[in-house]
Amino acid sequence: MVVGLMMIHNGLDKLGNIESFAEAYVSYIGLPFPIFFSYVAAFTELIGAPLVAIGLFTRPAALGLFSTMLVAMYHHILVAGFSVAYLELSAIYAVCFLFFLINGAGLFSTDALILNLLDNQALTQKAKQIMLLEKFYQASSDKKEAQVR
Repeated sequence: MVVGLMMIHNGLDKLGNIESFAEAYVSYIGLPFPIFFSYVAAFTELIGAPLVAIGLFTRPAALGLFSTMLVAMYHHILVAGFSVAYLELSAIYAVCFLFFLINGAGLFSTDALILNLLDNQALTQKAKQIMLLEKFYQASSDKKEAQVR
């Protein structure tokens, strides 16, 4: 939750002066259509960060935010080389969003709640299959023990 909530202000800062951000960051790294990509970055942060914070559509939101952080890291490398002071924050954000991209939001997220509600019957069927497999395994183990004695 924290990483999502902390990221929201970055999007607000970009929207505060989009032309300045486009010139200082997006144009500097050579991306075409700097104003367009500045808006993409700002809205990715404004929409994606709260989604990660509440655990809704976590993987797509984390993908957008991770991509934005990779571009930010590239900018920092162009400006200051591999200086830890410049790369530190965007690298930490990138690693956090990569974690959510790979793992999802977890069991106590809005994604999991919705999936559980929509797929409750399928989960019940899966649980029944697992219990049936466990019974067969236990029965086969009992037979092997009886044969050994």
